[in-house]
Order: sequence, then structure tokens, then C-alpha cells
Amino acid sequence: MSGRIATIPNLISAIRIALVPVFLWLMFGPNDYTAAGWLLGAIGATDWVDGFLARRLGQVSELGKLLDPVADRFAVASAVVAGWITGTIPWWIAALLVLRESLVAIGAAYLASRTGEKIPVRLLGKMGTMGLYVAIPNFIIEAGTGYAFHLWTAWIAVIPGLVLYYAVLVQYGRDIYRATHPGVASARADQEEAG
Repeated sequence: MSGRIATIPNLISAIRIALVPVFLWLMFGPNDYTAAGWLLGAIGATDWVDGFLARRLGQVSELGKLLDPVADRFAVASAVVAGWITGTIPWWIAALLVLRESLVAIGAAYLASRTGEKIPVRLLGKMGTMGLYVAIPNFIIEAGTGYAFHLWTAWIAVIPGLVLYYAVLVQYGRDIYRATHPGVASARADQEEAG
């Protein structure tokens, strides 16, 4: 683990974050939903690149471990809110995603204030995010093009994405409870061993 800041993976994460305002401008400036959807898809498609390069190049860093999930959450949250406002994403999907992200943010703030720890990134969460990175851009592209292919792709990806997103929310809740109630967690582990 490195304390370095200037690494290739961190640069990629920073570029992904910097592209989110461009996406928002496309959504609300020229209302070019097609271009906005493709740009969001590119931001999502490069989600794995920074982590892969960090491990491959031996450039895993504390900053990188922070930047990667921030880039994901910033992109998804911006896309969901923009899609909700413009009507390019079904309102109830946007509402479920805003609720989930709000609960995660509250939980992360609570955990940090109590223990100084961060919520660990989980594989299922990454898989859920991948599903949303397929679904949300396709909803937006369909609003710009009218092509049914994009709408079907969005629906096929969004349901498992939502299920995984909420399954991981439950896991995060357990992680936070165990971290903030260590005595209760160890007592339960002792009971299970004795039983």
C-alpha cells in the first residue's frame, strides 16, 4: 500500500470524476441525451480499469482506495438525479437508487464518526454498480434515440443491479453494526462456537 498521489490509477479516477460535469452539461445544456448516455457508459466501462492497473502496476494507494468508490458514487448519483429531473429514467428506479445512496452515505458518516473506519467495497456492490452502469446509460440513450434495443437492455440490467445494490446495503448495515458494537459481535461469535 502506497501513500503516493501521482499514480496512473489515481489519474484515471480523477478523469472519471472530471467527466461527470461534462455529462451533466450534455443532459441539461444541449439536452443531448444520446451523447450524455454514451459518455456515462464510457465512465462506467472504465470503472474496473483504475483498480486493475493499481494492482498490476503495484500502485495501490490510500488515495486510490478513496477515489475509486467516490468516482462511482458521484457518477451514479449524478446520473440518477439528472435522469429523474429530465424524465429519462423511470421515477421509481431513481427514487430507489437515491434512497439507497442516501442510506449508504448516512451509514458511512456514522461509521467514520464512531470508529474512523470506511465501509469496505464489496464484490457484489461492484457487480450491482456494473448493472446500473449498463442500465442507466441505456435508459438515457433510448430517450435520445428512441431505439427499443436500448430500452430492453436497460430493463434487463437494472433489475439484477437493484437487487444486488440492496443486498449489499444489508451487508453494509451488518458491517457497520459489527464495527460499532464489537462486544455484541464477539459475544455472538462465542455463543456460536459454544453451540
